[in-house]
Amino acid sequence: MTESADNVPVTVDHPFVSAVKPLVDAMGAELLGPEQAQPDDVVLAWEGQDVIAVRLPQLSDSLDHILAAMERRHGMPLSELDRKAKQSVVRTLEARGAFSVRHGVETVAGALGVSRFTVYNYLNREKDG
Repeated sequence: MTESADNVPVTVDHPFVSAVKPLVDAMGAELLGPEQAQPDDVVLAWEGQDVIAVRLPQLSDSLDHILAAMERRHGMPLSELDRKAKQSVVRTLEARGAFSVRHGVETVAGALGVSRFTVYNYLNREKDG
């Protein structure tokens, strides 16, 4: 059993919940009981019965979550990566839609420890090459 953001218990011992929890965590989403679902939440059913609801994060929160996951994957702050690794991070983020989020370039530039101009250069270099 775990608790949602508003401290309501959510059953996680159901095999379906156990199966989807890593995906929900990777997205930065929140698990809720199906009775707590609001219109924008996604209710997941198993064999015709509602089991769990998923509250998706705001896009800007998703970007922060993706950046944190990339730091964990690299084992260091993104600002400490070399130029080639930073370019790879920008390509990955572009593929995941990070730059469609308002202030996405600024957020990524801050995480990489580079200027917005540098991020745009990385993006343009990819399109030219």
